[in-house]
Amino acid sequence: MNMKETYSKWFVLITALFVTCLITANIIAVKLIQLGDLILPAAVIIFPISYIVGDVLTEVYGYRQARRVIWLGFFCNLIAAAAIWAGGMLPAAGFWEGQTAYERILGFTPRLLAASFVAYLIGEFSNAYVLAKMKIATRGRWLWTRTIGSTLIGQGLDSAVFITLAFGGVIPLEGLITAMITQWLFKSAYEAAATPLTYWVVNFLKRQERIDVYDEDTRFNPFLMAE
Repeated sequence: MNMKETYSKWFVLITALFVTCLITANIIAVKLIQLGDLILPAAVIIFPISYIVGDVLTEVYGYRQARRVIWLGFFCNLIAAAAIWAGGMLPAAGFWEGQTAYERILGFTPRLLAASFVAYLIGEFSNAYVLAKMKIATRGRWLWTRTIGSTLIGQGLDSAVFITLAFGGVIPLEGLITAMITQWLFKSAYEAAATPLTYWVVNFLKRQERIDVYDEDTRFNPFLMAE
């Protein structure tokens, strides 16, 4: 498959799954859930899947294609956030009583939105970079070390950046650190548990696409979208 000329149905499907997980996670993140003693945003049920899909993209198609999908996800999420904001600003029909609920559930504070976007870019690009570099270093062996290792770094940075930017100065330092570690460990454990599925999907796509990219000559600047 010549990735410069065409995109296969499998690549389009994986890309759509990535973007869907990202946008869905941002919408449901407003709800806090309790799992045992853990208090977490509801987004944890689907956001880690975006990292699993990101691993698959980088492992099979390489960092260049993963970079394009990461930016695509960013702009799609930006459009969704803008549309939700515009919908809230439009005058409600006189008989409609859901405006307060709409604003409470779907409203974004600028600080939380900015924190989410920055954390997403740093986390996803770190994840893709680490996996691509580890693939070269291991010559394609031990996939589990790459998926878990890249997740530990990517999810760690994502959690640290988001919690710091969103709640720094509002929550005591001890609370910030606890929230970071809790989300980081939960998300990382989520992906580790999904390792058998990741193996299956990666092997399936490599057979279907007849491609297995090594980023030995890749420039890893995240802003080289046209490369």
